[in-house]
Amino acid sequence: MADQRRPRGLLDTSVIIDLERLDPADLPIESAISAITMAELAAGPHATQDPNERARRQDRLQRAEAAFDPLPFDSEASRAYGRVYAAVVAGGRKAPGARAVDLLLAATACSVGLPLYTRNPDDFLALNNLVEVVSV
Repeated sequence: MADQRRPRGLLDTSVIIDLERLDPADLPIESAISAITMAELAAGPHATQDPNERARRQDRLQRAEAAFDPLPFDSEASRAYGRVYAAVVAGGRKAPGARAVDLLLAATACSVGLPLYTRNPDDFLALNNLVEVVSV
């Protein structure tokens, strides 16, 4: 049977966090991440007081830095964020607050035409006309 994996995709932060536990067959052949995800990973070690968890998060950050050249959040992504924001509000959901980072990731995927791979598909409801969301 032919490989049904998509050729490329943008991994959100939840996927990077669980990457070692995921089946590679559930991911795209070529994976990308956003500078937004890299920023979240950089904040991770500072968001815990537990030294063991801090070390795990620092290791995850360093592995991501070594493995990926993050896609920038550029002017195309900025324009896409306006469409993403409008879709969320039109879909009857509250204006993004705490979810704003998720929507920045969706805007990045939208701007480069990549499907967005996530462990939290409900965070991206109402975006199906703008970006393909793949639950893993």
